[in-house]
Amino acid sequence: MATHDLTSTLEALSATQHKFAIKGIKRGIERESLRIKGNGAISKQPHPAGVGSALTNGHITTDFSESLLEFITPVSESSTQTLKQLKDLQKFTLEKMGDELLWPISMPCFIEHQDDIVLAQFGTSNVGQMKTLYREGLKNRYGSMMQAIAGVHFNISFPDTLWQSLHSLSGSELSLSDFISAGYLGLIRNFKRELWLISYLFGASPALCSSFLQGRKTDLPFKKLGKGTLYLAVGTALRLGNLGYTNSAQSSLRVMYNSLDEYVAGLKKAIHTPSELYGGIDDYTSEQPKQLNKNVLQIENEFYSPIRPKRNAKNGETPTDALLRAGIEYVEIRALDVNPFSEVGIDEEQFHFLDVFLTYCLLKDSAPMGWDEQMRSTANLDTVVNNGREKDLMLNYYDQARPLQAWGEEIFAQLSDVARYMDSAYDVSYYSATIARMADWIKQPELTYSGRYVSELEASGLDNGHYALALANKYKQNHQTCDYQVFSKPWLEQQVAQSNAAQLAIEQSDSVSFTAFLNEYFKAK
Repeated sequence: MATHDLTSTLEALSATQHKFAIKGIKRGIERESLRIKGNGAISKQPHPAGVGSALTNGHITTDFSESLLEFITPVSESSTQTLKQLKDLQKFTLEKMGDELLWPISMPCFIEHQDDIVLAQFGTSNVGQMKTLYREGLKNRYGSMMQAIAGVHFNISFPDTLWQSLHSLSGSELSLSDFISAGYLGLIRNFKRELWLISYLFGASPALCSSFLQGRKTDLPFKKLGKGTLYLAVGTALRLGNLGYTNSAQSSLRVMYNSLDEYVAGLKKAIHTPSELYGGIDDYTSEQPKQLNKNVLQIENEFYSPIRPKRNAKNGETPTDALLRAGIEYVEIRALDVNPFSEVGIDEEQFHFLDVFLTYCLLKDSAPMGWDEQMRSTANLDTVVNNGREKDLMLNYYDQARPLQAWGEEIFAQLSDVARYMDSAYDVSYYSATIARMADWIKQPELTYSGRYVSELEASGLDNGHYALALANKYKQNHQTCDYQVFSKPWLEQQVAQSNAAQLAIEQSDSVSFTAFLNEYFKAK
């Protein structure tokens, strides 16, 4: 999109009747963290009983493994409140974990063998067993090491007032619901085009423990530190690269984002298409199942993407059926590494940047995105993941070589305009201040998260595992010395009791066998 188009939209929104339309952005955070023992090894202990049921506690659960905790905040318009809630959830959980710690970085700690990674358990109900079998399928398809990587998911929705203003200004003949879905898909396409910038700024996984490779060969130019650390001197986010949380086997799916119907059709095709790769793995119809089914995707959630369109689903409803029912409600950003410089894995400055960046992605024009352009965006991400802080690095800009610095400076010039509009609407100054500060990171890569991480790692004289372990101990101590800020301990204990009762009720209500349950589930899809 030409700069003047974004400028025109911002000018129109700055008119009196639209000036405050942007107020009311809502966010929610899902933060993952491995439980580790005091020596830095992955915990093999069950999910802490004191935090309730992983199946039914809406704020403290598990992801792939029994040791990979997930903290989920409620939806809120206040980033300050969300961060306090996240801290309360982690403080409460640490109190129930005995001597264990929360691993403060994305790439996993020292893991001797992938069998040390215990699959998450959700009880004896059919839905609980389905969740565990799904994870068994992930293990057998992709290996457990990839599933031990932690990230932060940033969920965001824009207020109805903004959509109404944009709908009115556009003169669109679409219904408001269809206009909103089209707008979010435009945001997603623009986000994917410039995803490399998120990795450049906030990538914080340039290093890993050599045990993570499990003997795999790699062509990456790793440097060694101490006995067991491999790191990329100018890399940013191994988590987002070929060694990280990606799935090259899914590249043939060609899921597109130009319309809601196209996106849903791509995913539905994948969950109904038999896989040549995974057809030899026993599924739920076997006596000893190793995956849910033999399709390209077992269920829709298996599709890996740095950003997803979302709608809160009704009971028994799949994610795509929810989207078809009522359109896109919010987007989930899945490209964030755990921030090692924050005790809760994300900080307020990231909230402010993402507010501006995602508003920019929404407001600027977003042309349809073909598969070739998706591949170009992925290639740019790979370049930044492996070499993002390299001097004079070149990216592919519509099939022309362009310096990262020049492209980044152009983006930040437009982000500054968006930040001024948002500051005016919210009567604050932090949006512009954040953009101005991070603009310097384009010229000074040592200021980025990965730059700081490598610098501190090298200066510490420690290997990656011991450096992260020191952070884990520091953050646990911080949590122990602070008071609860939003959630009270009695309220959190109440959530534990309610979740345990809810799991028991689900287990007692089951009336068919696990096989019959899955027969019905997949027949309905």
